[in-house]
Amino acid sequence: MKTVIFGEHDTNTLRQFENCLKVGQVVGGVMCADGHYGYSQPVGGVIVYDNQVAPSGVGYDIACGNKAVKTNLKYDDVKSHMSEMMDEVQAAIPFGVGTGANSKWGDHDIFNDPAWDVYKEIGQHEHDQLKAIAREQLGTAGSGNHYVDILIDEKTEDVWIGNHFGSRGLGHRTATGFLNLAKGLKFSDKAPRESMEQPPTLLDIDSELGGLYFSAMELAGRYAYAGRDIVINQVAEILGAEIVQEVHNHHNYAWKETHFGKEYIVVRKGATPAAPGQLGFVGGSMGDISVILEGVDSEKSRQAFYSTVHGSGRIMSRTKAAGRMNWKTRKRVGGAVSEKEMHRAVREFGVELRGGGTDESPFVYRKLKDVLKAHEGTINVLHVLKPIGVLMD
Repeated sequence: MKTVIFGEHDTNTLRQFENCLKVGQVVGGVMCADGHYGYSQPVGGVIVYDNQVAPSGVGYDIACGNKAVKTNLKYDDVKSHMSEMMDEVQAAIPFGVGTGANSKWGDHDIFNDPAWDVYKEIGQHEHDQLKAIAREQLGTAGSGNHYVDILIDEKTEDVWIGNHFGSRGLGHRTATGFLNLAKGLKFSDKAPRESMEQPPTLLDIDSELGGLYFSAMELAGRYAYAGRDIVINQVAEILGAEIVQEVHNHHNYAWKETHFGKEYIVVRKGATPAAPGQLGFVGGSMGDISVILEGVDSEKSRQAFYSTVHGSGRIMSRTKAAGRMNWKTRKRVGGAVSEKEMHRAVREFGVELRGGGTDESPFVYRKLKDVLKAHEGTINVLHVLKPIGVLMD
């Protein structure tokens, strides 16, 4: 079994990674330097299976990913009116849990995809319900660490736009439904309460259930691509920009890939594919750099199944950062990071921030340059991008 661990990790993360390697037809695994403890499989963890797929490894935010585009604008074109532009971006892009206010994209080509029939195999009601949710939420972003950024390449002063979110309610309900079916429950049953230590749930890829899941996951992937495209295009229109280059990847997904002469299923949870020459957009925190990188061919890359980081990696939990919620007052108390500290750090970095809580502040993440350094020899950094506008929930 081939395993690679990049960077340093806490004992919970490493134990979770080791536990994943012991379940199913595993041929290898990778722990990326931005990794941290997650549900069933650690974030930043890559598990490679022979003829199996792990819906628990892909997770509930199927096809969460990053997109970045280079525009024809320069910093001088935008720097004097960033505040006004970020106000417009905030007004145009709906964020939040369950957001479904953007139904104007309901006639998008993604809804003509024949793969929607996968859900008819489960039931017409499930098909109709999921498609209706997907129509409502296309073009919206989620909560938590999902974002829209305006960034500058400080060497060239080119303006870039980036975003990060996934397949929204479609992906979450798909994951819940197939995990239920794998446990002998009904697709639409309420998901049972599970421990973060839940062993991987595995499906044989050539079984009926495994085939249906993989098709549904791929559809969620195309849906996520369409959503990120819509949001990027809206921001470009607000900026009055033309798009001249695109970089687009999932990082919560399962791929059929050939490694060491054989096809395997590579389940990346919070990890970016980085085949030789393949481009990726990796975002830091709201007060840190982001990068455009490319995979390189090396022995280290091959051993890592051509995988790299998807971000800088959380080092402080949301509750520790923001405090516990007092549901009577609707305020959090006892957080390690104050809003004053967060806003000062972001302001000093030169970012026009809209939204975002202390649980997403720069203090809760590693520095991106440190996690990239741990992956030296497997990637090349092509562009270093500095955020000047950040929008979050």
